[in-house]
Amino acid sequence: MKHPAVIFLGVLLAFASSVIHAETAKRPVLKVETIDDKAWDLAAHRGQWVVVNFWATWCAPCIAEMPELSAFIKARKDVEGIGLAYEDTERQEIVDFLKKNPVDYPIAQIDVDTPPADFDTPRGLPTTYLIAPDGSVARQFLGPIKDKDLEQAILAAKAANKD
Repeated sequence: MKHPAVIFLGVLLAFASSVIHAETAKRPVLKVETIDDKAWDLAAHRGQWVVVNFWATWCAPCIAEMPELSAFIKARKDVEGIGLAYEDTERQEIVDFLKKNPVDYPIAQIDVDTPPADFDTPRGLPTTYLIAPDGSVARQFLGPIKDKDLEQAILAAKAANKD
């Protein structure tokens, strides 16, 4: 039988590990290669609001929200975005889709078996995260969103940070 101090140390280390991961998730790391072969790093966008949108070419609500997301991101100098194509398909299929459905933000295809570690695995699509200028997650949305949803989330996060 293990000594109680060893057991306690193991529990303490497990707790510390989960706390560290929880801290990381509050300020997620995201480094991807975009469809046009450019490196994209969330950390490089500190100081901006960033919309991280998980979507798929077969997802009707995703396709429906893309023009409005694109217009919102394009209209605001303080907002950037990244679309994460969350599907197991050929890259060329996504390229062809984007020719018919262009957006004003970069798109990256991510592996559905190993999605970005600092983001929850999407339970449905679309799933969108609003990242605050300090790199923290300001809001998570499940399902389609409108520009007014993002605007309200930005205003709420700004108001919460004034306290």
